[in-house]
Amino acid sequence: MRPLTDATPKPLLMAGGKRLVEWQIEALAAAGVREIVINTAHLPERMEDALGDGSRYGAAIEYSREGDVAEDALETLGGIVQALPRLGASSFLVVSGDIVTDYPYAQLRARANRIDAGEFDAHLVLVDNPPFHPQGDMALVDGRIDPDRSPRLTYANIGVFSPRLFAGLPPARARLFPWLYATARAGRVSGEHARVRWFNVGTPSELERVDAELRRAAP
Repeated sequence: MRPLTDATPKPLLMAGGKRLVEWQIEALAAAGVREIVINTAHLPERMEDALGDGSRYGAAIEYSREGDVAEDALETLGGIVQALPRLGASSFLVVSGDIVTDYPYAQLRARANRIDAGEFDAHLVLVDNPPFHPQGDMALVDGRIDPDRSPRLTYANIGVFSPRLFAGLPPARARLFPWLYATARAGRVSGEHARVRWFNVGTPSELERVDAELRRAAP
């Protein structure tokens, strides 16, 4: 996303009249998610100054700092482990700060309850493969994630996880995948195919396209 992100963290880039991360914060708050932890690395002060304590969004925001520059970012798995002490003993929702979607987050409460009851360890939301990722990530078979079969769908960067999954892991730089595949192969990761509006902004040109689409869809 450079040069746009040279002086601005990616989640603070504007699309449709809002910062990317604000689309998520507002959607989560509307769904009843009021306690939010934001992982930061690149220009963390900019994030904290822009979003504050979350009160303007009807939420309480805490920050889990992974460093001060982009190279300090711990990736998704490492970031979860780093933030784990702030996340409590129940299952929690993980959402990327650079996606925009109208996925109904409130419906994940039922999934979280099943995880807390021990039926699963995680639940992943999948979407149709976008043009920039036609091969997809994983299959959905009988409501469970299967990393070895086809056809594949794309992980929407939306998931619910039990803290027990991460017990004993160090807060080191690490990706969620393929690490989570072992749990999926054991039948412990449920999933769903969400047919919703979903954007994952990865390039300046994609940001322009998303901005235009969101403005057209605005009431």
